[in-house]
Amino acid sequence: MAISRAEVERVALLARLDLDDAQLEALTPQLAEIVAYVDSLAAVDTAGVEPMAHAVELHNVLRADEVRPGLSHEAALANAPRKDSVGFKVPAVLDG
Repeated sequence: MAISRAEVERVALLARLDLDDAQLEALTPQLAEIVAYVDSLAAVDTAGVEPMAHAVELHNVLRADEVRPGLSHEAALANAPRKDSVGFKVPAVLDG
């Protein structure tokens, strides 16, 4: 499938990317190659293949929840560049 420069510009707009002319020229054939590869996957015979969530079966990939001691208040604030008696001090991000 041929991909036009206009289509790359449209995808860039949707992705909120600001691409210059050189980047558009470089990305147009690259995106065409990607689309051609994905199109070639449609020709793969998948009859009899069970649908799967992962290519490899995963078991017990989560660790058990264990209660562990946390940092003390003093240890948590020890390396803070700015702090007060109760926590970290950071610049205000909201007015009011």
